[in-house]
Amino acid sequence: MGAVVAQLTWANVGLGLGIFAGTLVLNVLILGVVLLTLPATYLCDHHVDRRGVGSRLVANLVGILLVAIGIVLSLPGVPGQGVLTIVIGVLLMDVPGKRRLARSVLSRRQLLERINAFRRRFGMAPLVLGSA
Repeated sequence: MGAVVAQLTWANVGLGLGIFAGTLVLNVLILGVVLLTLPATYLCDHHVDRRGVGSRLVANLVGILLVAIGIVLSLPGVPGQGVLTIVIGVLLMDVPGKRRLARSVLSRRQLLERINAFRRRFGMAPLVLGSA
């Protein structure tokens, strides 16, 4: 049985660029929704997760699905935003140390300011960093 080899044509290049752009837009939209749905105290040590079992289960399943899709998109030759998809998937899942890692990434002042400006634009309270 012979291997299927894709030919490099302008149509294939255009299709790859279209998939890349589509997954980028989709990931940015998903990331925006995740950032807007986070409670303002999400990054604080005293934050209590008040989601029910059903919503936690759905979030974890969607997170696992996004991580799996991100791994496929990270393979050479597959167009798409693999790493960004994996990050969004991990944000949705209940993973030990996730909040500590998110806090260390978001402790960069400029990034937190931009996220909080985005949240203010949609009427959401700013994210609060802190261990108290």
